[in-house]
Parts: sequence; structure tokens; C-alpha cells
Amino acid sequence: MRIQPFVNAGLRVLALAAAAGAVQFALAHGSKHTRAQLQAFEAAFMEQVRIGDLLFHGDPETEKQLGVSLSQTGMACAMCHPYGSDTHPYEFPKWQEQMGEFATLRDMINWCIEKPNQGTKIDGDSEAMKALEAYIYWSNRGSSLDPGRH
Repeated sequence: MRIQPFVNAGLRVLALAAAAGAVQFALAHGSKHTRAQLQAFEAAFMEQVRIGDLLFHGDPETEKQLGVSLSQTGMACAMCHPYGSDTHPYEFPKWQEQMGEFATLRDMINWCIEKPNQGTKIDGDSEAMKALEAYIYWSNRGSSLDPGRH
């Protein structure tokens, strides 16, 4: 079944409703962020990058503070991936051969924690996972997304 005619018809109905004032579009941000807000956002992000960097490089105190055990082998992420960008985060989601399934970056992080490092899988919404992702994505800033690539 071709879906394009349905999409086009839906867009025409939406455009007519908007023109008639029946639909109002909400912007993601009601107003531009102030310089102070942007600095606060950057500081919060960089704090997560700092924590992720510590976890990625096997800092036991950070693991303890966050209540995670990323390795029982003495290995840290950085021992196989010297830089966070070596994890190729721009390729996710993709079919991951080692896992035998379609995977996100979070899935791959947990696979590495559980398999080679023999650590304990971390919750995908945990502070530790968010910090690891922040560090990995930060280390890869400027790269183009290329999901599904190998």
C-alpha cells in the first residue's frame, strides 16, 4: 500500500485547519534562550561529560558514587576504545553482529559491560548511562550521523 497519498492529504487538511485558525502550532521553545541559560545548559552537559569520562576510564570512586559495577575484570571501556569516539556512536542504531540483533548505543554499552568486562548491566535511564552517553557523544562532536553503517 502506498502511504504518500495519505500523507499528502493529511498535510493539506492540516494546512487548511491552520489557515482557518483552528490549529495552533507550538514551538519547542517559546522564546530564545538567554546567554545565562545557555551557559547553564553547557555547564550541566559538561558535568555529565566529566562523569562519563571518569566512568569510561574506570574510576572506581565514580562507580561507587553512582552505585554501578562496570567491570569485574579490571578492564575499563577505554582499554578497548582509547577515545569515546572509538565506539562509533554515529553509527547507532544498527545491526550489531556481536549481539545478533538490532541495537542502540545504550544496548552496546551494556553488552560491553556484561560480556568482556563481566560487570553488571546498568539501567538505560540511569545517571551512569546518561553520563556515559554524554561523554561518548561529546567525544564524537562534529561527526555526521550515519546510522546503520558498519
